[in-house]
Amino acid sequence: MKILMVCLGNICRSPLAEGLLKSKVDKNVEVDSAGTSGFHFQEPPDSRMIRTAKKHGIDLRQIRSRPFVYEDFARFDRIYAMDNDNYNNILSMAKTESDKEKVFLILNEIYPEENMGVPDPYFGGDRGFEEVFDFLDKATDEIVKKIGHG
Repeated sequence: MKILMVCLGNICRSPLAEGLLKSKVDKNVEVDSAGTSGFHFQEPPDSRMIRTAKKHGIDLRQIRSRPFVYEDFARFDRIYAMDNDNYNNILSMAKTESDKEKVFLILNEIYPEENMGVPDPYFGGDRGFEEVFDFLDKATDEIVKKIGHG
């Protein structure tokens, strides 16, 4: 099983989702993250997200931002978008129905069919990072239940 987490810049939400899921699954599950923009190529996650994750025992320091690329459809079994804009950006790159069937909104794991997005904490305060942590912690718990590799 190979799972990709995707947000805009790959420095806040998707690295946290990657780190959380990696901490919950066995070594047979590959987890990565990417961004639909290349603005932060090879940058580490936002320092505020690193601090928030560290408070909860998750180390994000080794993660580096990378852009989502078409080849990710072939490489990953499931692709989780953090919000509707990124979901639509990913789908716009899909060339086949098989590509499209791999793409999911992550919060639909805890709020089925509500199509809610994980709020982007980048321009907010520390509470926003904690809120994102809470959302993604619950969503990744559901993903583990679904894939059965916890």
